[in-house]
Amino acid sequence: MDIKLILQVILFFVYPLTCLCNDIELPTKYVENSAGHTNNWAVLVDTSRFWFNYRHVANVLSIYRSVKRLGIPDSQIILMIAEDMACNPRNPRPATVFNNVNQNINVYGDDVEVDYRGYEVTVENFVRLLTGRVQNGTARSKKLLTDPGSNVLIYLTGHGGEGFLKFQDSEEITSQELADAIEQMWQKQRYHELFFMIDTCQAASMYEKFYSPNILAVASSLVGEDSLSHHVDPAIGVYIIDRYTYYALEFLEKVQPNSKSTMGEFLTVCPKRVCISTVGIRRDLYPKDPNSVPITNFFGSVRPIEITSQVVNVSLPLIMEETESDVVVKLQKGFTYSDLKIKFNEQFPTNLFK
Repeated sequence: MDIKLILQVILFFVYPLTCLCNDIELPTKYVENSAGHTNNWAVLVDTSRFWFNYRHVANVLSIYRSVKRLGIPDSQIILMIAEDMACNPRNPRPATVFNNVNQNINVYGDDVEVDYRGYEVTVENFVRLLTGRVQNGTARSKKLLTDPGSNVLIYLTGHGGEGFLKFQDSEEITSQELADAIEQMWQKQRYHELFFMIDTCQAASMYEKFYSPNILAVASSLVGEDSLSHHVDPAIGVYIIDRYTYYALEFLEKVQPNSKSTMGEFLTVCPKRVCISTVGIRRDLYPKDPNSVPITNFFGSVRPIEITSQVVNVSLPLIMEETESDVVVKLQKGFTYSDLKIKFNEQFPTNLFK
């Protein structure tokens, strides 16, 4: 075989590997400018099946409605529902799910986008979602496409015990498995800050094993306590919302996208006199004071906008004495852009790499 051809083959296979293995060091200024909180995501999971767990579906759909109202788009919300109560044959009001006996709001509205439904809601799929290890062929809408600037809200509701949360009464995820999955998220730079919220019996046991940084956690009950439901709807014969989520929603309904409410206020929404169970809070992994963190940092969207009262000129900037009409005439005569005295705006901060 020709030696030149052999060298070409070696370069073809070895050069890409060399590029992949070598660390590319970006300028410090560029890295600093790109760091920080840039976007919000929500992972909302109902792990229960069966009609008598109607309230768990109402819980998760209510939180879904709140974060969507406050600006997080469906493309950045992962909604997992183990059973669709709206289509359950026992539902006397088909295609609806209500979280209040007064039936003020159908939380299963026309714009609900469920990403994982029924038997797709498994421990494996949940862990794969968090860690980014989804199977080949998984739709983009079923992926948690977070980055180092993402604030992530994780909300879980269902049945649990000390150190575990049941999925569809057939399997369970332990507190250690959940902690390890979140550590993988941190190691892979899949979140900036994380707010963990869980409404289940002995809920606080699920955050006890956490060891990753930048996590703020709240649970509806401490270890050894049950998390209780709020009220029954006589028309369907089952409880329709849990107590902790009910009072959390009561607070969230008063929050607007420009609200000055803080995470510290949110952590106190359900005192024991109304929750009956004791709400657990873990903040030792979170470096900030929750009272100084806007609630929209997790339940809303990021709006990087600049307000100005001046007229903004968005026309193509020109230099010298060249007018727009001169440019048009020259282009009609066959001139190229390189012949024109035009200064184009930069589309990438290349000056940082000089």
